[in-house]
Amino acid sequence: MEVQRLNNSIRAYGHDLTQKSLAAFAALCKERTYAAGSAIFMPNQNNKSEYVLLKGIARTFLFNTQGEEITLSFFEKNMIFPPYVTRTKNGKSLLYGEALTDCVFAEINADDFGLLMIENLEIRDFGNSVLRQELLNKVHKEIRMASWTAKKRLEQFRDDFSMLENHIPHPMIASYLGITNVSLSRLRKSS
Repeated sequence: MEVQRLNNSIRAYGHDLTQKSLAAFAALCKERTYAAGSAIFMPNQNNKSEYVLLKGIARTFLFNTQGEEITLSFFEKNMIFPPYVTRTKNGKSLLYGEALTDCVFAEINADDFGLLMIENLEIRDFGNSVLRQELLNKVHKEIRMASWTAKKRLEQFRDDFSMLENHIPHPMIASYLGITNVSLSRLRKSS
C-alpha cells in the first residue's frame, strides 16, 4: 500500500493523521485494481469492505423499476465510497459500484476498520467525518433534485466534478441529474 496516496485521500476529508495512525490504517488496507467497466460490488452479494479511491473514476448506481440505470454518485481520486454501514444490509450490498475508468482502491475490511476506530481516536474522528460527509452529500442532492432546475443541477455538477463531463458517458450524468440524455444535450448546448 502506497501510504502517501492513502494520506492524500485522508487529507481530502480534512484530517492529518499522525504517522502512527496512518501506519495502522495503511497496514489494514489492500491495494486493489479494477479495470474500466468492472463491478466493484453488486446488490445482494456479500461485501464487507470500505473503499478509498486512489486513482480513477467510479460510480454507484441502481436500476429503477423500468430497468434504467440511475447513477447515485460519482467518485474521483481521493474520494471514499459510501461507508459499509450505509450501502449494505446484513452484509450484502444494496447497490452497484462500478469502475468507469481503470481504478486503484485502498480496500479495508469493514470489521477491521471498526475495531481500529474503537482503539484509535484519530481514526474514529476520520471515520465519523466520512460518515457525516456522506450524509451531507445525500441531503444536499435530495434538496437539489426536489427544488432546483435542471440547469442549476448541471451547474452544481460541474462545480462538484469539474472534469468529469469530458471523461464519462453523458447518459450517466443525465441519470445522476434526474433528466433525460436529450435534456442534458440541450442544456449543454445552451450553456
